[in-house]
Amino acid sequence: MTVTIDTRQDLTLHNCFKVAWQGQPVCIGDTAAKCITEARTRFMKLIDDPDVVIYGVTTGYGQNAKNQLTREERTAHAERPPKPAAASWGDPVPDRVARAIVFARLANFVEGHAAISPHIAQAVADMLAGGAMPSVPARGQGGAGEILSLSHLFLELASSHKLGEKDSLSLVNGSPSAAGLVADCALAARKRLELSAKIIALAIESFNAPLSHYDRALEEIWNNPHDAWGLNYLREMIGEGHGGARRPYQAPVSFRIAPRVLGQAQMAVVQAETVAGQSLAAASDNPVILPPDAEHPLGEAISTGGYHNAQSPAAMDQVTAAYANIAILAERMSAKLLDGAVSLLPPQLDTGDGSLPYLGCLSMAATGYEEELRMLTQATLLPGSESGGFGQNDVASPVFLAWSKQERAGALLEATLAALAPIALRALEITDRPVPPKLGSLAEMIRDAFPGHDPELVPGPASGKLADDLRALVYAS
Repeated sequence: MTVTIDTRQDLTLHNCFKVAWQGQPVCIGDTAAKCITEARTRFMKLIDDPDVVIYGVTTGYGQNAKNQLTREERTAHAERPPKPAAASWGDPVPDRVARAIVFARLANFVEGHAAISPHIAQAVADMLAGGAMPSVPARGQGGAGEILSLSHLFLELASSHKLGEKDSLSLVNGSPSAAGLVADCALAARKRLELSAKIIALAIESFNAPLSHYDRALEEIWNNPHDAWGLNYLREMIGEGHGGARRPYQAPVSFRIAPRVLGQAQMAVVQAETVAGQSLAAASDNPVILPPDAEHPLGEAISTGGYHNAQSPAAMDQVTAAYANIAILAERMSAKLLDGAVSLLPPQLDTGDGSLPYLGCLSMAATGYEEELRMLTQATLLPGSESGGFGQNDVASPVFLAWSKQERAGALLEATLAALAPIALRALEITDRPVPPKLGSLAEMIRDAFPGHDPELVPGPASGKLADDLRALVYAS
C-alpha cells in the first residue's frame, strides 16, 4: 500500500502509523504536486524584487540575518548543504521515528508553504520508499529549533541534489521532529495503556476484588469520560469473573483507584494523540510562504517561531507521568498479592512443597524499576539559561529530551508490569480459578516467558523475557 498525500489534512496520525511503523511508502499526489510547482514559480518571481527581504534567502542565517546578499551571493549561499548544523552525536532514534519525522516534513511542502523546489520535495518523499534511514542522534539536540536533528536527517539528500534558493532552509527549519516524536509517543502510549489495563485487570481478578469497585454506575457519578474509559475497559477484560464467591469487603486502595489512574493515563494519551494530529498537519516553516492575495499577488514570506512546538514536550511529559502512576499501582498490587494477610492467598503465593519457583523478590525488583521511572517525571521546561547557540538563537527546544524520557519510561513500565503479571497469574493458578477469556492470550504469553511450574526457574531472566515480549507487542506494526 502507498499513502498518497495531497493536502496537509492527509498527514494524520493514522497515516503516520502506516508510514512510520508499517513502512508504507508515500506518494505526492497530483494536487500537491501542482501546488508545489506553482508555489515555487511564484516564489522565484517574488525574490527577483531587490527590495524583498526574506530570512535565509536574500539574507544570511542567524546572526548574519542583517546582511543582505547580492544575487551572486544568494545563489552560492543556496547551494550549500547544511553540514555545519549536523553537530550532535550519540544514540540514534529508531528508524520508525526517523520515518515519522520525514513524513511530518511533507506538511510544509504540499500546500506550498515552503516554496521548495519540486525535485527536492519528491526526493524527501522518496526517502520513505523503503531504504535505510539516515542516523539521527536522540541526544545533543539543544538547538533553537530542530536544525541539528534535521541536518543529520537530510544532509545526504541535500548533498546529492542541486539546491536552489530556500531549499536547504526548507529541509531543516520548522518542527517536523516535534511532530514525529509526539506521534511516535502517542502511538506507543495507546498500545501501552491498553496492555497495562489488561495486566491490571488480571491482577484484580487474581486478588478476587469486589466487582462493585468497577460498577457501571460510577461512570456517571464520577463525571469524567476518561475515568469511564478505565471502568469500562476493566469490566470488559474481567467479564463476569470466575463466577464464585468474591471478597465481601473492599480491596486495598491500589485496586479501587485503578480505574481513575487508568483514566488519567487515557486523558494523557488522548492529549498526545490530539497534539500529534495537529502537529503532523502543521505548516511550521520559517520563513513561511503565505498564499497570494490582493495585496500580495506573488504571496508573502514572513518569519515565524513555528520551529518551536511547545505542545509536543508537554504532551509527552503527561504520558511519562501516567506511566509512573501505573507503575506505582502495579508495584503496590504485586506486594499486596504476595502478602497473604491481605490477599487471603498463601503467603508469597508459595504452596510450601517446593514445586513452584519463589516469586517474593519480584516486587522488590518492581520497586527498583518504578523508582527509576519516577525520576523521569520532572517537567521538560525551556532551558533556564541561554542555550549554547549564538546571536538570535537564545532558546533551545526541549522536544528530544521529552521524547527520550517517555521512551525510557515506557520500557521501565513494561519491566514493572512484567513483575506483576506472573504474580497475578500464579494467584489464579494456585486457587484453580480461570483466567478471564479476554485475557487468555495474555496469560499464554506470561506462561511462555515464565513457565511457573519449574522450581529451578530464575525469575529475573524470565520476567526480562516477558518485558521484551510486552515491548514487542507495543511496537508491533
